[in-house]
Amino acid sequence: MTTPHCTKKTIIALGTLSVLSMPVMATAIDQTEVKYGGYVKLDAIWSDFSDGSLSGDSLGRDFYVPGTTPISSSTSSGAVFDMHARQSRFNLATNTKLDDGSEIKTKIELDFIASTGGNERVTNSYSPRLRQAFVTYKGWLFGQAWSNFQNVSALPETLDFIGPAEGTVFVRQAMVKYSTGNWSFSAENPESTVTTADSGRVETDDASMPDFTARYTYNADWGHFVVAALARQLTYKEGNADETETSFGVSASARVNFGKNNLKFMLTQGQGLGRYVGLNVANGAVFNGNNLQTIDSTSGFVSYQHHWNDQFRSTFLYSFFFADNDENLFAITGNPTKSTQSYSANLLYSPAKQLTFGIEYKVATRDTEANIDGDLNRLQLSAKYVF
Repeated sequence: MTTPHCTKKTIIALGTLSVLSMPVMATAIDQTEVKYGGYVKLDAIWSDFSDGSLSGDSLGRDFYVPGTTPISSSTSSGAVFDMHARQSRFNLATNTKLDDGSEIKTKIELDFIASTGGNERVTNSYSPRLRQAFVTYKGWLFGQAWSNFQNVSALPETLDFIGPAEGTVFVRQAMVKYSTGNWSFSAENPESTVTTADSGRVETDDASMPDFTARYTYNADWGHFVVAALARQLTYKEGNADETETSFGVSASARVNFGKNNLKFMLTQGQGLGRYVGLNVANGAVFNGNNLQTIDSTSGFVSYQHHWNDQFRSTFLYSFFFADNDENLFAITGNPTKSTQSYSANLLYSPAKQLTFGIEYKVATRDTEANIDGDLNRLQLSAKYVF
């Protein structure tokens, strides 16, 4: 829907949504488009943990979080069943066309999947959380969005909220990004996760510089290929400690199309990547009492989606993460995750383009440096309508 040149208030009707636009300068703004969208999704999840269990308020019950897979049978194990609609989301976007031919675009997106404030006793009321909020102008992006280090379009279609959770870069945060041609560069909000002698994880926000990324995208008829690089500071400033270490990482990902079918993959390697990969299944560094030592990691996934016909399709997925922990620091790090991997397969049915019903089965394993492991078997059913 567009607005003409005006110097008075104008009502824009958007289906059942009405937007009141404030006065605009005819010499500056040509027209503004307002769009809204999102989806409603119901998930029914049966989870069987081999070693222990997760509390009902754990994120690992709502979707697959590799670092939460229990590895100790100190609590009773067994199958649990959950049902929620928390993945449902809403977004509002605008596109304002200027007289010089350029555009100003904005987007705000909310969901409820990792928010607080709800309970399952009566109303299941959960607070909305901010996913994205940004403005773009002449190649620049200002606000919160997907990290430039991540290739979102390489994520496979799964019923699980993320899918290849341990194998993918997955970060949204505040940033300034500039894109030109096939290249994009960003300065993003810094944050470090550090292991200490008395804490499995300390979150520090003491970096003096933002995180920097650079990314190149090659597009072709068969799909696309992306290479991204990350450089950042890891910091630990507690008590008398004032330590800084440099972290580097590189990630390669792609989508290769075979008609309607596609192959997707990602491979990421680096030192001190921490929160950028695997939903922070490993920290960025260890503080050994004198200095910071980065934790090297390698992660990735590969998926294949096959369309059986116009209504049925399936995604087959393998995902992995390996951390190179220093065995000499076991006394400090306790029992960190050494590796985690998962396999999944699903069947999706879309009787209409925007409506999808699905069933997915996932098997996951988490191993620690003390050779203690835990397994997850999960069956998930979902109904989703995109609007």
